[in-house]
Amino acid sequence: MSKRIDVNDLNIFYGKFHAVQNVSMTIEPKSVTAFIGPSGCGKSTFLRTLNRMHEVIPGGRVEGEVLMDGRDLYSKEVDPVDVRREVGMVFQRPNPFPTMSIKENVLAGVRLNSRRMSHSAADELAERALRDANLWNEVKDRLDKPGSGLSGGQQQRLCIARAIAVQPEVILMDEPCSALDPISTLAIEDLIEQLKEDYTVVIVTHNMQQAARVSDRTGFFNLEATGRPGRLVEMDDTQKIFNNPAQQSTEDYISGRFG
Repeated sequence: MSKRIDVNDLNIFYGKFHAVQNVSMTIEPKSVTAFIGPSGCGKSTFLRTLNRMHEVIPGGRVEGEVLMDGRDLYSKEVDPVDVRREVGMVFQRPNPFPTMSIKENVLAGVRLNSRRMSHSAADELAERALRDANLWNEVKDRLDKPGSGLSGGQQQRLCIARAIAVQPEVILMDEPCSALDPISTLAIEDLIEQLKEDYTVVIVTHNMQQAARVSDRTGFFNLEATGRPGRLVEMDDTQKIFNNPAQQSTEDYISGRFG
């Protein structure tokens, strides 16, 4: 498991609007990559192109390449559903299915992919995913209760368990802690550190301390003015980005001069 992603000269559009311009980068396997930058600079838009969620939006399209271990995810032969199975997504706000139990929430993606499982296989998969999401001990006695009854931090870990259960290669997280309290945030950050042992993890965050704590590499996105396309200003080892960035605008953003 865990794949390398190479992005080559990617341009992202909503209809005629050019949202993100000329992004090229390599995302290493079994690592955490963070994207930082001011609101509206295209980080989340770019993140969604990595599992073809961008094209679900009317008018959403891309030009350029996204290669996973050399395979172009946007080639005509590639099924977007397969891409989303390989590249899981965890959203900003926890979104467990309110009418489903905790266990059924974990298995929802697997069932959607019409995998038939015996009762015991389903139990095993649910337990493994919940253990991997550091949630098992908190919920093992109430697996048949609604997932919506959990706290915000637990709900977000439930959504991570749901993403893991499909057995992806890559996990994308779009500001996974922005709706959470500090203790829940710490639990998610600890979990991200563990997940990179098995997965390629990519995270968008507005919290620069979080990027510094959890990521191996950081990309800084910015835009010249409102209405202009976002672009990747620089990307490097996280320590270098925070301590000795190559670009003045990165330094200005990290030191709080704008954004």
